Amino acid sequence: MKSIDIKGTVRTETGKKATKQLRKEGGVPCNLYGEARGENGLPVALSFTVTASGLRNLVYTPNIYSVNLDIDGKKYTAVMRELQFHPVTDQLLHVDFYEVTPEKPIVMEVPIKLNGLAEGVKAGGKLAANVRKLKVSAPYTQIPERLDIDVTNLGLGKTIKAGELHFEGLELVTPASVVVCQVKMTRSAMSAAAKAQD
Repeated sequence: MKSIDIKGTVRTETGKKATKQLRKEGGVPCNLYGEARGENGLPVALSFTVTASGLRNLVYTPNIYSVNLDIDGKKYTAVMRELQFHPVTDQLLHVDFYEVTPEKPIVMEVPIKLNGLAEGVKAGGKLAANVRKLKVSAPYTQIPERLDIDVTNLGLGKTIKAGELHFEGLELVTPASVVVCQVKMTRSAMSAAAKAQD
């Protein structure tokens, strides 16, 4: 997994008024959750700000990254956990980060890539990906940029389910019954099959 550097500033003022002003000035409020726990045992978030432009390469990309956060000179390694966008304007409103360590497994969604020419496509079918990402669990250092799936032997009308896939060093968290991709029948494939039966 590639990494990306992001600089932030600790937020001293929180609350609606301060947040509104912050967004007006081109900042995005963020939280970093990590090992720190409060008296009630719940995670304590470090509130900080990053410029909207500073987050662009992390947010508007199909790629996944580990994030080298520099918050007022203090360094953290994290992954992006949650995004909030304005429902009308699509403005980025908030980002949650999760602190990671090389030892502790995390759950992340990783993009898939279908490789090879499927048997069913040769027979006139159409290859369709039903999901774009799969959830995996592993230490962040072992999570790849993408998951390669070989579809060469996938026949007409056949599917590949998450439960049939295995990736070294990764635990698949996506439910086993989820259809990852399939070769759909097309009209031309159906007529070819009908002719073959005549």
